[in-house]
This record gives sequence, C-alpha cells and structure tokens, in this order.
Amino acid sequence: MLQRLKLLLVLLALSLVLAGCNRVGLAYRNLDVIIPWTLSDYLDMTPGQKTWFNDTLKEHLAWHCTTQLPGYLDWLDRLQQMVDNHQVTDAALQTRTVEAKQAIAEIAQQVTPSAIQLLQGLDDQQVKDMNQALAKDLRKRQDEYLKPPLPQQIKERAERMNKRLETWMGPLSASQQNRVMTWSIDLGEQNQQWIGNRARWQAQFIEAVQHRDGADFPQKIEQLLVNRESLWTPEYRVAYAQTETAARSLLVDLTAESTVQQRLKLSQKIDKVRSDFQALKCLKSVQP
Repeated sequence: MLQRLKLLLVLLALSLVLAGCNRVGLAYRNLDVIIPWTLSDYLDMTPGQKTWFNDTLKEHLAWHCTTQLPGYLDWLDRLQQMVDNHQVTDAALQTRTVEAKQAIAEIAQQVTPSAIQLLQGLDDQQVKDMNQALAKDLRKRQDEYLKPPLPQQIKERAERMNKRLETWMGPLSASQQNRVMTWSIDLGEQNQQWIGNRARWQAQFIEAVQHRDGADFPQKIEQLLVNRESLWTPEYRVAYAQTETAARSLLVDLTAESTVQQRLKLSQKIDKVRSDFQALKCLKSVQP
C-alpha cells in the first residue's frame, strides 16, 4: 500500500515517459484524489486519518512540484537528445536509469516519515483489513501472471511490451516484434521472481506493521520503503540486474532499427510530456 503511494508519486514524472500517459497535467493535479482512492483498496481510514492524510499529501505534492519537477524537465531533455541524435546506447540508458533511481530515492526519503506516522496510528482491525487486502492483491497477481503456463506468460509479456512501445513509437516492424518476442523468451520465469519478491516484501511489511509500537519500527519501515534492495535475496538481486540489462538491450536494438517516423513520434511524445510538466502550476504548501 505505502509502496504504491511512493510509486504513484514517482509516476508523476519518470515513469510517465514509459507508461504511456498523455495527460500529465491532469493526472498530477488530481493525485490528491487518485492516491486516497488507491489507498482505499488497502486501508479504510477514519475521518481524522483522512483529513491528516489529505493535508500531508498536499504538502508532499507541493514539495514535489516545486523541487523535483525542474530536474525531471532536464532528464526529459537528455532523453530526447538521445532520441533526436539517434544515440540510444547501453551506456546512455544506464546513466538515465541511475538518474531515475536517484529521483525515486529522494521521493522515498521525503514520504517515509509521513508513512511511518500513518502506520503508527492504525488500530488492530485496520492492520488486519490491510493484510487481507494485500493478500487478495497478491493472489490476483499470482492468478494473472503465474497460473498461465510459461509459453502463455511469455506471449502475454511480449504483447504488453508491444502495446507500450507502439504507444510511443507507432506500429513495430516484423523484425522489431520478433526482437520483443526474443526479449520475452529470454526473461523466462521472470514473473515468478517478480511475484516472489513482492510476496516477501509484503510479508515483511505486515510483520513490521503488526509491531508498530516497537522502538525500531521507524527503522524497519525506512528499510522497507527507502532501502528495499537491502532485503532482496541474492538470487533476486541477480535476476533484477539481468532484467535491467535485457530491457536496455531491447531498447538499444529497437531504436537502432527504428524508422525516421518512429523516432519522430517518440520525440514528439517526450516533448508532450515536457510541455505538460512545464504548464503545471505548483500547489502552495498547506499551512498548519
């Protein structure tokens, strides 16, 4: 649930470039509605908790808009230059990825104290309900991504990637579609690794929240939200690195054989995201 909050915040910028959102301004201005609605899937807040959460969220959004968005505009500029100059290389993508991870880390650091305060105020029934909601969400993901036989998982993964790519580049050639399928085949049982890591994180999160009165609770939540990689198993650490490498290789190969029209569309989409960000009027910080 709180991982979802953090990820929603970063979706305002970095991940929007990859997720296919064309209405950045609209999404950003309505996050104070979107995030509580998302939280309601996992946690039924009391009126007092809702008031506190809404006020706190507005403060975080004001901070994010005024301090983080300028850096995202620069990041988009660098991304667009890579596309325009036809220089989408593995090294360049690694650099953009490091920059994106740094932005995510800053957001996580900012929202974690508020997450700790919210969690410490939950009663036992709320924790129980949240645990059940998280378990239901996990079962849904297992049904969708793990129950199908591996060939079907591979096929559906390639279809999802094709759909995302076509949103940004237009129709893919037969050769490009074959490259996407090769990428999906090479990932093999990545769904199992991903869902398994998510299950471990959720179990650790619920265990921590069940002992939210402990003196070490803030440190546990900070590790879960800010330093989550420290909790990865050695096997998942290797799998994650391989997945990142495969994604970069895919993008390098696809852009290497992209047409002028595809690169133009990609550049225009990035420019649209930048324009939406530039048009934003940041919220004023909420006064206590």
